[in-house]
Amino acid sequence: MNQQKLYQVVDFEVLEDYVIRVLFDDGTEQVIDFLPVLHGELWGPLRDLMLFRQVSLDLIARTFTWPNEADFDPEILRNWPEYKDALAARARSWDKVRV
Repeated sequence: MNQQKLYQVVDFEVLEDYVIRVLFDDGTEQVIDFLPVLHGELWGPLRDLMLFRQVSLDLIARTFTWPNEADFDPEILRNWPEYKDALAARARSWDKVRV
């Protein structure tokens, strides 16, 4: 039985506009440019740098979060290179959806 590893964010650092270095409990790290995925109702507001810079570590969910309750699953963050293109394409499509 293949069991999926549950990753936890243990620390992070905002390096520049929309770019965060993420450190995981397994000792790995990712440097992630979030700008391509900042679309839609939840992540779109994070294009406001004042809001983006208010990121904090959620000690319960073990990921980082923003005041508007936006967050990312630690497994997606840990394996960002595998997810980033599809996630960015999906996020751009959210801007086209009008309720």
